Amino acid sequence: MRFMLIVKSTPEFEAEASTGFQPDPTVFAEMAAYHEELARAGALLDANGLQPSRQGWRVRYDGERRSISDGPFTEAKELIAGYTLIQVASREEALEWARRFPNPVGPGQPAEIEVRQLFELDDFAPSGEVERFRELAASK
Repeated sequence: MRFMLIVKSTPEFEAEASTGFQPDPTVFAEMAAYHEELARAGALLDANGLQPSRQGWRVRYDGERRSISDGPFTEAKELIAGYTLIQVASREEALEWARRFPNPVGPGQPAEIEVRQLFELDDFAPSGEVERFRELAASK
């Protein structure tokens, strides 16, 4: 089972980035230790921080029409600052790893991560489209 631990952004991170974001060394060290532990356990698939929303854009769909909106985006609490992708045997194991996730903002600071399970191809009824995705996965 794969799960994504999603680190929510903060207004401070979104504002700070204009001057060049530098992570708190203590938080960075805790994150490194946590991810090393995940890797040793064979659970880590990927992890990364994201640039602030001012560096991104959104694509909106309205019927056949698409429009692009450049960042920054206003609701920092709805934005993602980073993620960790893990593969574990159960929801309970994912929950235990999530409980151990270091506070991404720093000790004593309010922060939030969200955990979501990824779909697996076996979750879908067999179809030609599912097989196309299996072939794509096999070709990696």
